[in-house]
Amino acid sequence: MMSNASKIILIVDDEPNIVLALKYLMEDAGFVVHCCYDGETAIEMVTNLLPDLIILDVMMPGKDGYSVAKYIRNQSTLDKTAILFLTAKGTPQDKMEGYDSGAESYIVKPFDNDEIVTRVQEVLQILF
Repeated sequence: MMSNASKIILIVDDEPNIVLALKYLMEDAGFVVHCCYDGETAIEMVTNLLPDLIILDVMMPGKDGYSVAKYIRNQSTLDKTAILFLTAKGTPQDKMEGYDSGAESYIVKPFDNDEIVTRVQEVLQILF
């Protein structure tokens, strides 16, 4: 079983309550967590942090999550960063766009706490 303690997660969502809930859940699961609230900041942070996984909302001010995901996928230094979309956009087309932009996983809000922790662990186990 992989240890979560050294794994870095970046949470990007423009809703502070969701960021707080996710931060608590991921820290409780043993992850190192960083947070931001928009796509531009996410791009700055991801380049410096080199997180193992980014939990990414789609609809945010400025750059949307799809743009952030495409940016990450175009950076060779971030080729080991997994992307998990967590968004209210739940149509099949939305999901396809999420996977096409480089996501390993896609969860539609509202989310189940146990499901998101399990999904994060599964994605990280596949990659590491």
